[in-house]
Amino acid sequence: RRWLRQHEYVEKLNMHGILSASAGQEQLLTELLVTHAKIPVLIGELISVEIWKHKVFPVLCRLQDFKPRSTFPIYVVLHHEASIINLLETVFFYKEICESAEDSILDLIDYCHRKLTLLAAGSTTAQAVTSAELRAEGLASPSSMQADPVPPQELQKQAETMEFEISLKALSVLRFITDQVERASLSALTRMLNTHNLPCLLVELVEHCPWSCWEAGKLKKFENGTWHVVPPEDQVKMTKLDGQVWLALLNLLLSPECQRKYHFDGFNKSQLLKLRAFLTDVLIDQLPNLVEMQRFLSYLSVTDPAPPKKDLILEQVPIIRDHILKKNSGKWEAIAKHQVKHTFSPTEEELKFQARRWAQTYSLDVMEALAPDKPRCRVCGVEVAKRCSRCRNEWYCTRACQVQHWQKHKPACNLMA
Repeated sequence: RRWLRQHEYVEKLNMHGILSASAGQEQLLTELLVTHAKIPVLIGELISVEIWKHKVFPVLCRLQDFKPRSTFPIYVVLHHEASIINLLETVFFYKEICESAEDSILDLIDYCHRKLTLLAAGSTTAQAVTSAELRAEGLASPSSMQADPVPPQELQKQAETMEFEISLKALSVLRFITDQVERASLSALTRMLNTHNLPCLLVELVEHCPWSCWEAGKLKKFENGTWHVVPPEDQVKMTKLDGQVWLALLNLLLSPECQRKYHFDGFNKSQLLKLRAFLTDVLIDQLPNLVEMQRFLSYLSVTDPAPPKKDLILEQVPIIRDHILKKNSGKWEAIAKHQVKHTFSPTEEELKFQARRWAQTYSLDVMEALAPDKPRCRVCGVEVAKRCSRCRNEWYCTRACQVQHWQKHKPACNLMA
């Protein structure tokens, strides 16, 4: 219950951050996070959940006695990482937040690098399994606490879909970190430019653009949590994600300090020069700052910048992830078995308690303010204005759709009502 209460606080902060940002009033939230030194705490929690997903969750799904009556507690853990990275994306726009991260900024840079590497490699994709399909299959969600067991494979599908969206949020966070390169520590610069070679990784994202694809002769792009078909007249229009990559590249390549630290060897130079093919007049019209990038690449193509000086320095290294991995090495199966018994097998009373807490956290007024689109029928997907009068958490277009979905909705309705 203590961890669930902590997740509830993070979720409330996340929702408050989104609503404040939409109203341009997020200063109060950022001041609170800075004053109470909560950014390093959030980064530590973010990395803890990431490790759980990669080390414990797969073991959990392989256990023969893993047959949860409700998948809701597992969904909460999977969703926790998404909530934290979304909160960080909202507040990292401010330099005070970046500075308050202190040494943990190195762990956050490493985290973003891991996510972007998966994104560039194509290991994380939402094209095959969309959020809408997951909802249609009736997987775990705060409003769908089922009595029937859900196969582990379906839980893993949901985790993969979340991973794609989390990676896109990590891209935005990294771009905000690069906005502060002039104030960044030497260790942070070294981490971004040399240890992880982020400029070349960002070039990979420009080349492969994982948030767009061609399907049946139509261009589809991922924006605001869904894939949608792009009309022919908008196909050359820059998306927010495209803009984040280009802005991060501008920050890393045009900063005098970064140019002194980065090693423009043959490989790095050839990778960066690939960007010239993408710097069209149409793109530059949408982001005029790219003219400076175009000039820099033209200069780079005819010169060989001097290699950075190899000074003897004491460099800070990230410690959060390594500490957790060393502390729990060889214990992942034992942790999974313990969690199956004590965490993911709640009694009926415990489920009802959790459902009531979530109903309070996700008040209807807040959820409707956060939703980018009008609610849709749980069965057929059309826009609706009516919902279940008992729990008020599911939407239906007609009485027929409500009756058709009742057997699936009944366990959740009994818990939430």
